[in-house]
Order: sequence, then structure tokens, then C-alpha cells
Amino acid sequence: MLECVVNISEGRRPDVVAGIAAAAGPHLLDVHTDAHHHRSVLTLLGEEAPRAVAEAAVAALDIRGHTGAHPRIGVVDVVPFVPIAGASLADAVAARDRFAAWAGDRLGLPCFRYGPLSGGDRTLPELRRRAFADLVPDTGPARPHPTAGAVAVGAREVLVAFNLWLAEPDLAVARRLAAELRGPAVRALGLAVGDGVQVSVNLLDPGGVGPADVFDAVAARTPVARAELVGLLPRSVLQMVPPERWGQLDLGEDHTIEAALARAGQPG
Repeated sequence: MLECVVNISEGRRPDVVAGIAAAAGPHLLDVHTDAHHHRSVLTLLGEEAPRAVAEAAVAALDIRGHTGAHPRIGVVDVVPFVPIAGASLADAVAARDRFAAWAGDRLGLPCFRYGPLSGGDRTLPELRRRAFADLVPDTGPARPHPTAGAVAVGAREVLVAFNLWLAEPDLAVARRLAAELRGPAVRALGLAVGDGVQVSVNLLDPGGVGPADVFDAVAARTPVARAELVGLLPRSVLQMVPPERWGQLDLGEDHTIEAALARAGQPG
């Protein structure tokens, strides 16, 4: 089974987000929307739902004039395929490549692949830096789609997206902390978000460095106002955290991939 965590560049019109998400039908597991990031994260199952969501997003959204705290290259900004429930990373790579070929041909979207490639791994931050500079699309047109931009299509293992809002809205501090957190298991950005600031992290090895670890690392340096889980996390990662800290870290059994699969009537 494959999970696909599609990030779309819309977070301020709930009705539009709902319409795009509805295209996934019963294969929609979760929607997380952030107006400041102007972004929504849709957790989907399989390969057909991401295609339906991509078509709906390209029809409904326009990247021109888009503003938001989070970096983006298109309205269907990131489409990572993730192996779960017995699938392998090779399965995710094959799904990634099929999606990139389809989106380039059917939607006219320039697609940049990340994750395992024949010449070695390409990371998403690298892709963002190099797209349309010294990196040409892997599929689709050579130039951005006029209203939809481009797509980063990936294959990766499960990660956990996690935001920490700082009590003192000091962007310089957030950026310094993000730089200190970055490493093989953590990607981090310091972002101005509305009137506040946050350290926004992706935990690439959440079994080794989890939400409690980054919360405590930041809280040791500056007070944290609140934590925010983006999307879902594996139950195994949740179980590494003492239940009495779940509220502090915005975690819970209902936010696990396994619980979402059960709600969707899918085997976990």
C-alpha cells in the first residue's frame, strides 16, 4: 500500500480546499490546512487519488500572486509517494515515475523528481534551489505552467511534519534554531507566520529523532508557545512519547496513520 502526501498551494479558502480534497473520494485520509503558509496537506492512498487531486487543483488554483510563508514551486507543489503496510521504497519510486510521466503529459506540468534516482538521491531542498536554474524538469514542458507552476514528485520513507511556535516572535532566533536542528534526521526552517514565528521541521527519521526530541531541543533555548503536528504520524512514533506529553506535542491516537486507515476501512 502507498500513501501520498500531496501539498497544494491553497490554505485560505476552505471551500476550495474541500472541493479539491473531495476529488480523492474514499482514499482521502486527512487534510491539514494553514492560512499563514497558504498551504494544505492532503494525505491520500494509492495512485489514482493523487491524480484526481492534481487535476482538481490545477483547474481551481492559480500560482500567480500566491503569497505564503512556505516555499513553493506550483499549485500542486509536492507529491511524495510513501511505502506503508508492506510496500517498499521501490514501489514508491515506480509510482513517483508513473505520476511524473502522467502529469507532464496529461496536465502539461513540469515535474522534478526527488528521492532515489539513477545518479544518486536528490533531496527536496536541493530541488527547490535548482529548479529552472541549472535543473531542467524530468518530465513535461521545460518552462513553468502559466498558472500551475511546477511539481516536485518524490519517493521517500515516512516522515513527520511538525511546527513549533515560539513564545517570543523573533525570526532571527527561529532561523538560528532551525540551523542548529538541521542534520541527517531533521530538516528545519525558521519562518515568520502571521504575527508569530515558528520553527517548521520535517523529521526524516522519526523513530530516531521524534517530536519530543525537537520540542525539547528548542524549549531548552527559548520558550515554546505551542506545537503543531501537520498530517499524520506512525503509531510506533506516537508510542515512543509518554502519553502525558501528547497534549503538549499536539499528538494523539486519532492522528496516527493506522487510525486513519481504520476510519477509511483499510487494513493497517
